[in-house]
Amino acid sequence: MSLKLGVPSKGRLMDKTVEWFARHGIALGRSGSDREYAGYVNGIDGVELVLLSAGEIPRELAAGRIHLGVTGTDLIREKLAQWEQQVEELIPLGFGQADLVIAVPHAWVDVNTLDDLDAVAAAFRARHGFRLRIATKYHRLVRDFLREAGVADYQLVDSQGATEGTIKNETAEAIADITSSGDTLRANHLKILEDGLILKSQATLFRSRRAPMEHADRHALGALGTRLALD
Repeated sequence: MSLKLGVPSKGRLMDKTVEWFARHGIALGRSGSDREYAGYVNGIDGVELVLLSAGEIPRELAAGRIHLGVTGTDLIREKLAQWEQQVEELIPLGFGQADLVIAVPHAWVDVNTLDDLDAVAAAFRARHGFRLRIATKYHRLVRDFLREAGVADYQLVDSQGATEGTIKNETAEAIADITSSGDTLRANHLKILEDGLILKSQATLFRSRRAPMEHADRHALGALGTRLALD
C-alpha cells in the first residue's frame, strides 16, 4: 500500500500544484497521455499520485480513499459538513486565491451591507409574494453565513454555470460566488456588499483523518512532511 496523494487532474490548479511540489524536490506527472488519470511521484518513496477533479478531492479525503489532497478551502468547507472532523489542513499553497462574496446589482444604490440586504429581502417578499433569490453553488457556506448575519426572507437557487449572468437573465436578484479580481462582477454591473465576504479561499494541502494508514504509510507521511517543512 502507498500513501495516496490526490491532486487536480487538469488546468491551472494542476499546473500550479506540480510547480509547488517541484520546488520541494518532488516531481509529479501523468503516467501516460493527458486522458489518463494515473500518475507518478518521483523524489520520495511510498507516495502514489491520484488525479481527480478539485471537486472530487474533498469527497475522497472524507471517505478515506486518499490520504492527502490538494483542493480549495472553499470546496472543503462547502462539501464537507463539520469538515475539521474529517480532514486536517496541513499547509496553504499560495495560489488559487479567491473570495466567496455576496454581490448585488450596482443599481441597488441603497443596498451596501447585509442589514440593507435583509431589509430589501423583506420588502421584496411583501411586494412580489416570493423570496428574493440568491444564485450560488455554495449552498452550505452561504446559508450558514446569512443565518449568522440574521438575513431572512431569501431563497438560494442553484447555479453551476455563469452565476454572474443570472441577474441579467432574471433568474436571481443577487449572487454569492467566487471572485479573484472582481472584474467579472464589475462587467456584469454587480457590487460586493461591504460586509459580504464569506470566505477567503486558496489551494491547500489537506490530510484525511479517516484514511487507514499502515506503518509504511506513516513513514512516507513523515518523510513528506520533512520535505515540505510541515509542522
